Amino acid sequence: MAQRTGRTADGSAGDADYGAIGGSYAAYRRPEPRIAALIEQALGGARTVLNVGAGAGSYESEAFDVTPVEPSASMRAQRPAHLPQAVDAVAEDLPFPDDAFDGAMTTFSVHQWSDVKAGLRELRRVTRGPVVVLTCDPDLVRDFWLYEYAPLVLDTEARRYPSVADITEALGGEVEVTVVPVPADCVDGFNEAYYARPEMLLDPAARQSCSAWSFVPAELAREYTDRLERDLASGAWDERYGHLRQQAVLEGSLVLIRAR
Repeated sequence: MAQRTGRTADGSAGDADYGAIGGSYAAYRRPEPRIAALIEQALGGARTVLNVGAGAGSYESEAFDVTPVEPSASMRAQRPAHLPQAVDAVAEDLPFPDDAFDGAMTTFSVHQWSDVKAGLRELRRVTRGPVVVLTCDPDLVRDFWLYEYAPLVLDTEARRYPSVADITEALGGEVEVTVVPVPADCVDGFNEAYYARPEMLLDPAARQSCSAWSFVPAELAREYTDRLERDLASGAWDERYGHLRQQAVLEGSLVLIRAR
């Protein structure tokens, strides 16, 4: 197994410090039921499920006996009392024996791992059934309208997300990749969740709950949001993108990868 990598004082093991930015995740990154249903379906047949990068507990279904793993103390502290306590560990060095779980999942987490392939191999090692990864396809990230307003934010996302090909290669076996429709009222506040509600990205806490914004200098982020605010006030945003307000779902960069 890979050795434990460097971690922040909070325990965060990736390139973002969730001790600094993770305080509002439980409020803004709630599990979207329609996405949760797809994850539960992909894990169908499993009883014991490992959730790596579990955060505040999003997408942990009561249909499974879930063992969560989360290195960030800030995120572990936000887990509701009814959820199991998370194990303090990193994906690259999971403290479990081979084939310990029926299934495994990781949602919006692989881009935080210091060695993605090693972490995915660990998931495969400890799982005898399906491994399910919810992530974004970096090749599609910049197709979102936000790229016009905040290019460095989406450049950062595209850089951080591992390619779908790298994920499928590391997991091996029979792999299915499905584009996940994002509903207009999505309660899981990643950037594309606000495709029809651009005003939400004027909320500092909403932006802070999308880790890519933390890599942008504060002054530049203000320039980005000031321009968006002006275009919303003038109607310029709606002239170009207002049709999205009536669009029920967005098929963007969000994908669900299932490997057996």
